[in-house]
Amino acid sequence: MGSSAQSFDVVRLARDVRAGDRSVLSRAITLVESKRADHRRTAAALTQELLAATGKAVRVGITGAPGVGKSTTIDALGSMLTGRGHKVAVLAVDPSSRRTGGSILADKTRMAHLANDANAFIRPSPASGTLGGVAAKTRETMLLCEAAGHDVVLVETVGVGQSEIAVADMTDFFLVLMLPGAGDELQGLKKGVVELADMIAVNKADGDNVSRAKAAAAEYRAALHILAPRSPNWLPPVMTYSALTGDGIGALWEKVLEHRQKLTASGELAARRGEQQVKWMWEMLEERLFAPLRADRSLKAALPRIEAAVAAGQLAPNAAVEEIANLLEK
Repeated sequence: MGSSAQSFDVVRLARDVRAGDRSVLSRAITLVESKRADHRRTAAALTQELLAATGKAVRVGITGAPGVGKSTTIDALGSMLTGRGHKVAVLAVDPSSRRTGGSILADKTRMAHLANDANAFIRPSPASGTLGGVAAKTRETMLLCEAAGHDVVLVETVGVGQSEIAVADMTDFFLVLMLPGAGDELQGLKKGVVELADMIAVNKADGDNVSRAKAAAAEYRAALHILAPRSPNWLPPVMTYSALTGDGIGALWEKVLEHRQKLTASGELAARRGEQQVKWMWEMLEERLFAPLRADRSLKAALPRIEAAVAAGQLAPNAAVEEIANLLEK
């Protein structure tokens, strides 16, 4: 296949993605997720071709402890938005994901309404192992979804710890979901995650839980006052809502839009996105440079011995680096 055929393919693929063809979008995402060198080159050319059509969506990151009702919340919020004429993409970042047909079906059943919604596109986490790899693929997928006309992208973090930072780094608005039950939840509140929050929303504010949810929200408000806000233009609100009844979902979205309007007006949104893009570039380069370390058999075999020698104090760390670098050059 000559380079002209290759470029024609990319141009055609880009055209079909922009036309919103779902099967082509899925194919393009599979291309982006591939580890093959030729696929990687085509994927890079495709992203470049589509770049001008990206960046117009509202990008929202969503996190919360297991059991908080993330899927129900995304289902309710996404359905409300498609009902208002939006096209919604739901992506997941789960570094532990070893994707099987089972988990794709699970993603579909977790979001029963959206799974059957023609204006929603659900994509489970790529099974590329390391968080850096998963995050990079999810970011590229987000750009493809935006080029295909999705004007809202919801990125759910399924893993815990570093994946929350990765999701906050690829979105404009980071939503932290909490459960009612005032008292001990503040200990369960990881300081790092709260510092990233653009809003805290307490779910399950329905039935007998309403007063508990309100009490929890008051505690979170007090806790947020101690922290320096992430943005000089935005004080993170704390709200209560119910994913089950849909109560408060509309108000939640209003806050996302208010945040977008304030950060756009101040120029902070454009600056934040620009910084994100440059950071993505370096992260992807790092991931690329580390790939041979993970792929090369002889190198992989040598690493445990080198690590053990460094740990035992028999090999100086800089001497170890020289040895690994020499192996890489071979």
